[in-house]
Amino acid sequence: MALLIACGETSSLPYHIALLRFLNGTFDTIKRDISQIVVSIFCCQHKIHENARICGGESLLSSSFEDLLTTIGKKCQLSAQDYFPQKKNFDDGRDPHVVFNVLDTMLKDNLERLKIMRESISFSKKGLLGLKFQDIHTEHIAVVRDLCLEGKLGAALCLRRKMMQKGFVPDVFTHNYLVNGLCRSGDMEKAAWLIREMLEMGPLPNHVTYNTFIKGYCLFDNIDKALDLFSTMINSAIRPNRVTWNILVHALCRKGILEEDIMLLQEILNDNDKESPDVVTSTIFMDSYFKNGDMVQALSVWDKMIQKCTEVDVVAYNVLIHGFCMSQDLKLANRYVCEMLKKGLLPDVYTYNTLIGALCKEGNFSESYYIIKVMSKMGVIPDQISYQLIIQGLCLKGDVVKASELLLFMLENSMVPEPLVWNYIIYFYGRQGDLSSAFSLRDQMFAFGVPPNVFTYNALIHAQVKRGDIEGAFSLREEMLLYGLSPDVVTYNLLIGAACNSGNLHFALLLHDEMLSRGYKPDIITYTELIRGQCMKGNMKKALKLFSCMRKSGLLNDHIPFQIIIKKYCKLGKRVIASNLYQKWLASKVDDNS
Repeated sequence: MALLIACGETSSLPYHIALLRFLNGTFDTIKRDISQIVVSIFCCQHKIHENARICGGESLLSSSFEDLLTTIGKKCQLSAQDYFPQKKNFDDGRDPHVVFNVLDTMLKDNLERLKIMRESISFSKKGLLGLKFQDIHTEHIAVVRDLCLEGKLGAALCLRRKMMQKGFVPDVFTHNYLVNGLCRSGDMEKAAWLIREMLEMGPLPNHVTYNTFIKGYCLFDNIDKALDLFSTMINSAIRPNRVTWNILVHALCRKGILEEDIMLLQEILNDNDKESPDVVTSTIFMDSYFKNGDMVQALSVWDKMIQKCTEVDVVAYNVLIHGFCMSQDLKLANRYVCEMLKKGLLPDVYTYNTLIGALCKEGNFSESYYIIKVMSKMGVIPDQISYQLIIQGLCLKGDVVKASELLLFMLENSMVPEPLVWNYIIYFYGRQGDLSSAFSLRDQMFAFGVPPNVFTYNALIHAQVKRGDIEGAFSLREEMLLYGLSPDVVTYNLLIGAACNSGNLHFALLLHDEMLSRGYKPDIITYTELIRGQCMKGNMKKALKLFSCMRKSGLLNDHIPFQIIIKKYCKLGKRVIASNLYQKWLASKVDDNS
């Protein structure tokens, strides 16, 4: 009773009712404190404004938290109705033992309710934090994958490391993104390190991981490493599958290996996979036979596919059509295009481009234009390669005007070609001596946001040199440097040749020294131009010295520079020296061949 009076409870009430009110007040206080804790959790996790606070005893909670507190409050609220009959004439003079028994029961029940309330709040806090962490890590995984696709592998690996430091290990799917990105960039050592970490720390690599790793080695022609990894897979829990086999077969066929090694791989694979070679494997073999010129073997593979009722796809037909186009058998190529359509397989852009390329080689440009129209009607949009094939064919035929018109058609249809197409037309304008059209096209490149490259300037320099405008050629070289483009071996050869033809050997040798300082190695053309320039000046000793340097540098013992020297000695009337040099050259050719 003293405790009740100290807490402000009136002594006029029965003591058990007063005690009930005291307990209810205590639990209301606890509930308000818990509501403040929940609000702080909610504000922290969802970044509510800093001024969020509890005003007037009412919590600034979302509906979900209000429901939570309401539920907890109902579970933990004391009510006398649960324990005493509702009688207006309730008399305090009843049996005190009954009252104390009731109060004892009330205390036990409410202690249980306090436990439930504490567990509910703890569970809610844990759920909120767990959900938040899960959302953060899901976002991080998505960022890692996006960074891999963009080629920003350093940032992706850094984010992975931070996630693992916080105890979250990305799944194997995300790690496969990283392995694929590293293999595509050629960083095979780091890819191997990542797979070792997966084996040590998890997640364990799967078929996709190893197949991606093997494909990376094959991509950079390291077939030995790929085969070693294949052997490792055989002795591990992850056995090679059809994808592994197809990757290795494609790499071996590309290297020209078709028989023994591939059959050995087939035997190893058959231990795990009793199925016959699928359409992918057969297509790889067929393509390799076509490229090696073995038409009989290629068609044999095709016949086996048809006999085994293999479901042939568009890719297999494309390989077959491409093989016939390589042998210039357009009738058979068109026949199988018709067969595709009869089977309900629609030709794709690769199919049409194969036909366009073959027609352009034959000079049949009218038929090429017709195929472009057919593509559009069939719902296949011609791509840059479609137009590029026709433009190259027209340029080789000498019809640069039509090629330029087709380029204009592409621009009018919002298809800006790559620099290669522009360079082709510029080069052939220069060959025809039409420098004004060549420079006009160069200006159009700038206007359409296509920056000219080294090949563009080489084509223009070649046109200037051919025209005899040496100053114009050298000014283009200065323009290249202003745009941040470094001259290559072709650029230097053109300028050295121009300087030698104009008799300016000193400048030619300066260009040769500059070429060496930039890390470029002179080729046969470089030495031929310098030898011609020395011979024009009558500096035969220097010409022979250059020829000797050419041989020591490991270049082929070409006859053109030596022929220039022999002819010059003959013009000078020194036929004996010319004959002796010729005999020495023949002897050196025999030594080189042996």
